[in-house]
Amino acid sequence: MMNNINRNGRAQGTAHKSVRAGARTISEAAAPGPQRGLMVLFMLAACMVLLAAMTVGAQVQPPPAPWRGAGPTPCVGSDGGIYKCPPAPQTIAVRAGRLFDSKNGTMLTKQMIVLQGERITEVGPEGQVKIPAGAQVIDLSQATVLPGLIDGHTHMFDARKPNGSAENSMVLAISNVQANLRAGFTAARDMSSHGNGYGDIAIRDAINQGRIDGPRYQVSTLGIVWGAKPPNPAAPDNPLASTVVRSVEDARAAVREQIKHGADWIKLFPAGAYSFTPTGPAQYEVTYPMPVLQALIDETHRLGKKTGCHVYGGEGLKNSIIAGCDTIEHGFGLDQDEINMMLAKKLYYEPTFQRYIEPYMDDNDAKNTGGKYRMIPIFEKAVSMAVNTKGLKIMVGSGADGSTFAHGTQALEFEMLVKHAGLTPARAIQSGTMVNAEALGWQNQIGSVEKGKYADLIAVSGDPLADITELQRVKFVMKGGKVIKNDLAATNPGT
Repeated sequence: MMNNINRNGRAQGTAHKSVRAGARTISEAAAPGPQRGLMVLFMLAACMVLLAAMTVGAQVQPPPAPWRGAGPTPCVGSDGGIYKCPPAPQTIAVRAGRLFDSKNGTMLTKQMIVLQGERITEVGPEGQVKIPAGAQVIDLSQATVLPGLIDGHTHMFDARKPNGSAENSMVLAISNVQANLRAGFTAARDMSSHGNGYGDIAIRDAINQGRIDGPRYQVSTLGIVWGAKPPNPAAPDNPLASTVVRSVEDARAAVREQIKHGADWIKLFPAGAYSFTPTGPAQYEVTYPMPVLQALIDETHRLGKKTGCHVYGGEGLKNSIIAGCDTIEHGFGLDQDEINMMLAKKLYYEPTFQRYIEPYMDDNDAKNTGGKYRMIPIFEKAVSMAVNTKGLKIMVGSGADGSTFAHGTQALEFEMLVKHAGLTPARAIQSGTMVNAEALGWQNQIGSVEKGKYADLIAVSGDPLADITELQRVKFVMKGGKVIKNDLAATNPGT
């Protein structure tokens, strides 16, 4: 089971120390264990904004007392550097003209949301919820308020180019996570760092410490791939790319290593590329032998984490289900028997639909088959079949990766699931909020607008139940009580 999370996305239970009386406490970075020497260089090369995340696990210390530097007494990051303390927690009341209830899939009207600091303290009809004296009032009475969206499959790092630098990769990753947040995605799961080592942990931790704005993240670091050939000393495996395993022992060791460094998930690749036979049927490459796949998943579960499996179809897809991979990603060739097995094992399905019905898919198939065969119709059939299977948990994940799907545009996935797969708008929004929160183990913290949960809210002008594309035009974003974006409402002092 995943741990609970604090206001920025960190697991609860971590030690907290206050820099000074009255200052907001600082969450210390999780201690993932010693970094490889190569990764130290990687971290040192990152942007200055990430300095707080560089020395993972360092103790937070107060500045010299009395404070003899510039201005008011500051807060101190885990690297020992000082920064301006955040403002004291506020009481805020949000008037919602419409409020989507993601637990029941219904739209409520004329609701009031009261929050103190990062948490929601009360939700209910306007006439029944009193605005606390002195509260700041945010008027969204002409808008639809929803819980913050959750993207179940991102790649914050663009694929690392052969001549790419750590500095450039980190700058782009920061830009990507900020675009995701401003688009209304207040939480996300990142599904491998694309040749950028453990950089996603640095980003996650910088967000958790409040040094940069971004979604609450769970990350899967490098990923683990199968090596069918013995290691070649002349061409060693890239330590910043996916870990290559060649045995059951390698598999278990790789899982332990990535979790030691701070991975929340383990990303696996049980099925590789697809092709078509001369007569038309699709065929899919199988990677890990079944004992290796089972070892990867078992070791991950033993350590209290979860696995996500990149699989297109065939034997690799079936093996992933049998072995108990927690989330099945893509699944072009998914059939009803496999769906039924997933349902029985309570596995989640994340199609990343938009990402794999883009025109380039047809371009590739036309080139490889002379225009005879296409994967898109096969995939559309699989996703529709899954949608129509009662009880199967469908996740919303974009696969946004900086190549064919831009960060900040992930709400396109909702439109595709509604218009091409048959989900109702209400169910699609539930998938991108409550279902994703459950998959991440954060269902008691985010995913719905309820008392006690984090104040992660978004708002759109229209009604997304009538027009799902409204989610592509998010006007207001709040994460943990902090307003990130407000293109809608005037902010008025409370009375």
